Amino acid sequence: MKKQQKVIDKIDWTLVLILFLFLIISCISISSAQTSAQYKGNFVLQQGVWYVIGFTIIGMALILDPSQYRKLSYYFYGFGILLLVGLLIAPHCINTGCLVPRKNGATSWYVLPGLGQIQPSEFMKTFLILAVSNIIASHNEKVTVKTTKTDLFLLLKIGLITALPLALILLQPDLGTGLVLIAIVAGLVLISGITWKIILPLYTSILTIGGTVLYFVIWAPETLVKYLPVKAYQFDRIYAWLYPENYPEESWHLLLSMSAIGSGEVSGKGFFNKEVYLPERHTDFIFSVIGEEFGFVGASIVICLYFFLIYHLTKTAIFTKNPFNSYVCAGIICMITFHVFQNIGMTIQVLPITGIPLPFISYGGSSLMGNMLALGLIFSIRFYHRDYMFSSEN
Repeated sequence: MKKQQKVIDKIDWTLVLILFLFLIISCISISSAQTSAQYKGNFVLQQGVWYVIGFTIIGMALILDPSQYRKLSYYFYGFGILLLVGLLIAPHCINTGCLVPRKNGATSWYVLPGLGQIQPSEFMKTFLILAVSNIIASHNEKVTVKTTKTDLFLLLKIGLITALPLALILLQPDLGTGLVLIAIVAGLVLISGITWKIILPLYTSILTIGGTVLYFVIWAPETLVKYLPVKAYQFDRIYAWLYPENYPEESWHLLLSMSAIGSGEVSGKGFFNKEVYLPERHTDFIFSVIGEEFGFVGASIVICLYFFLIYHLTKTAIFTKNPFNSYVCAGIICMITFHVFQNIGMTIQVLPITGIPLPFISYGGSSLMGNMLALGLIFSIRFYHRDYMFSSEN
């Protein structure tokens, strides 16, 4: 083994720098987004507190090495399931002071005295990554000769362990987070070693079904209403996405978002010089604030920082030779990439609007802590990595 590294040298300082840059961007954006007339409280200060808690979570994540996370993966998964079940069976009320309040028609949060609202589904993403990564790694270790039957069995196991949290989250209902879980698992299946003879027909079938449903929603909605348990008005969100000018009430947020981003032009209007009113701009629509005040240049810098983060995580996935660690990295990459693509896409009409925040920038304790927990696993992988002279094993 090479000369023992110092503890400080084993910390991923590049990732630390990336997070501090996100902290600066987040505080600047939230500070501009917040107006005393629209909101109460100091969101910048609260976001700073969440970041401190997030870095503490990363520090705590370093207590365990990746092999221990693998052993505990199903326990984390079970804990997450219990939290999700609790949201459905606990008494619900409109009052935000109760344990499980109903907010915007959804029951996705616990209210903890002194801490505020906690959304378990944000942590379930990481727990699912650990569980699915363990399933894939264990399966590939046991199955030395792969066949169509063994690949189908692996796909079945992945599907079963994903179906339970996905169903519980959709029952809240929370479609946005459900899509994130699907994106995570879809990415892990691609690198799981399952033959393309199964993956290609499966993914092609899913895309075909999705495209067919979208076609009927746009051109023949009465057919879906006749044969499926849906109502015509439930398609309005899709119509508002595709034809926002024809549905001004349903596409109000989208029209305002595009107006804000477009008005920023190349260099933006300047810090605190926003003119377009936009609700929830400190959370889901924080990118609209960045586009309006800092223009194409500022928005591009933010996107490039995300590219740099994904590139660094990809290097870590290649850097580690342990399959379980690589799967964990890949799952986190899928999670963050989907979040960024969906959030930015919905602000510029590339994708429909969903309640998915922009990672590390949007205001929100649960989202930030969930992402920090995921990156804590990356820090652990880098921290406990060991180089051997005559081996490629971790």
